[in-house]
Amino acid sequence: MLNDEVENNVQKRTFWESLIIKKFEAPAVIIFAVLSSLFLTFVIARGGYQIGIVIICGLIALPLAYATVAYPKFGIVTLIILAFFINYPSRFLPENTPIGLTMDVWTYLLLLGLLIKMKHDKQWAYFKNPITYFLLAWLAYNMFEIINPSSPSIFEWIFTVRTVAFIMLMYFVFLYHIRTKEFIKYLIKIWLALDVLAAISGIQQEFFGLFPFEHSWLFKEPGRFKLLFIAGHLRKWAIFSDPVVFAYNMVAAALLCIALMFGPLKFNRKVILGCLASLFLFVMLYTGTRASFIILPAGILMLFILKLNRHIFIFSIISGLFLLVLIKVPTSNATLARFQSAFKPSKDASFEERAKNQEAIRPYILSHPIGGGLGSVGVWGQRFAPNSYLAKFPPDSGYVRVAVELGWIGLLLYCVFNFVIMYKGIQYYYVIKDPELKTYCLGMVLFIFAFDVGNYPQQALVQYPSNILFFLAMAILNITMRLDIAERKLKPDIKTS
Repeated sequence: MLNDEVENNVQKRTFWESLIIKKFEAPAVIIFAVLSSLFLTFVIARGGYQIGIVIICGLIALPLAYATVAYPKFGIVTLIILAFFINYPSRFLPENTPIGLTMDVWTYLLLLGLLIKMKHDKQWAYFKNPITYFLLAWLAYNMFEIINPSSPSIFEWIFTVRTVAFIMLMYFVFLYHIRTKEFIKYLIKIWLALDVLAAISGIQQEFFGLFPFEHSWLFKEPGRFKLLFIAGHLRKWAIFSDPVVFAYNMVAAALLCIALMFGPLKFNRKVILGCLASLFLFVMLYTGTRASFIILPAGILMLFILKLNRHIFIFSIISGLFLLVLIKVPTSNATLARFQSAFKPSKDASFEERAKNQEAIRPYILSHPIGGGLGSVGVWGQRFAPNSYLAKFPPDSGYVRVAVELGWIGLLLYCVFNFVIMYKGIQYYYVIKDPELKTYCLGMVLFIFAFDVGNYPQQALVQYPSNILFFLAMAILNITMRLDIAERKLKPDIKTS
C-alpha cells in the first residue's frame, strides 16, 4: 500500500512537471510571457489604472464565461449568487454604472450553453408540461406588445423585454440542466446560505449601523432617506435593492425552511432549519415592509391545507395564537407597531392612497384591453416618455402593473398562468411518492404561493434575486415530478409516503 502511495506521488509530480515546469521552460512561452507583460505595462502606463482594472476584469471574466457555457451547473450556481449580490456594488459605485448588464450577460451565456447542449442532446421531453406551455404563451404575449399602438416609445419595450424575457428563459435552463436530487439539494443549500448572509447584513445595519458607503448611498438622494425612514425607524435593505425585496426573500426563505422541516431529515437538521426560519422572520421585522407580514400567515395556511395532520394542526394553532398576541398586544416599539398596522389596513394612510390610485386607473385599464405598453410604467416610462400619463402612475401592486402595461387581457392571461403553476405544483405534491422529492416540491409551492400573495400589495417579481428564484422554483416543481417518475420506473415497488 505504501508503494502505491509513493507511485501515485511520483505520477502526480511527473504530471505537474510535464504540464507546467517543462512547458514554461520552452523559449517561445518565456518570450510570449515577457512581451505580454511589457505590453500590458505600457497600456496601463498610457491609459491609467482604469485600463488595468478592465484588463484584470477581462482576465477573470473570460474563464468564467467559458465555464458558464461549458459547465451549466457552475453557471446556474453563479447566476444565483450574482442575483443576490448584484445590487450591493451599487452602494459604492457611481450611480449610472450599468451593473445590471452583468446579469444580462450571464443569462445570455447560459442560454448559449443550452442551445449548444440541445444541438447534440435533444431531450425535448423535458419541456413538455403545462407550465412550460403557459410560460411560452405569456412570453409570446409580452413579445406581441411591441406593436401596441398605445405605447409612447418602442424603447420602453426594448429595455423591459431585455430583462423580462431572458429571465423567463432561465426556466428552460433550470429545467434542462437540473437532473438529480443531489443538485436540487445543493442549490437549496446555496439558496439558504445566501439568505443567511443577507440576514447577517440586515442585523449589521440594524444593530451596528450602516457601513460608510451604505450611509453615503442613503443620503445621496434626498427622497431615498425620506422613503426609508418611517416612524422614527430606518427600514433595512441588507444586500438587496430595497426593503421590500429583503422582506419578501426573508419570509419566503422562512417558509421554505418550515416546509423542509417536514421532510425525511434527522432531528438536528430540523432544529437547524427551525433556527434559520426564526432568524429570517426576526430580521424581516426590521425591513418595515408590512406586506411581508401578511405573507407568513398565508403561507402557513397553505401548508395547513396541503399537509393536514395532527402535527401541522398543532403547529398552525400555536402560530395563529402567537400571531394574534403580536397583533393585539399594546406596544410603544416602532417595529412592532408597524407590524400590527399591516393587519389594520383601514387605519393605514398608504393603503388608502393605493386604493385611490387603483380606482383612478381602472377606467384606463378597461378602455385599453392590451394596456399602455410593456415598460410604460416605472423607470423606463419615466426615462423614455416622462410626460406620459402612465410614467407618473405609481402601480405599487405587481398585478396592477400588469393590468396597466398589458391590459385586462394580459392580466387575465397572467392570472391563469399563475393558477396553472399552483395547480400543477399542488398536483405534483400529492402524486410524488419519494419523500425527499415531495418535500422539495412542497417548499417550492409555498415559495411560489408567497410571492403570488405578495405580488398584490407590492411589485414582488421585478427585482433580483426574487425573479430568478421564482423561475427556479417553477422549474423544480417539474423536475421533482420528472425525477419521481424516473425512480418509479426503476423501483416499481415504491410505496406512497
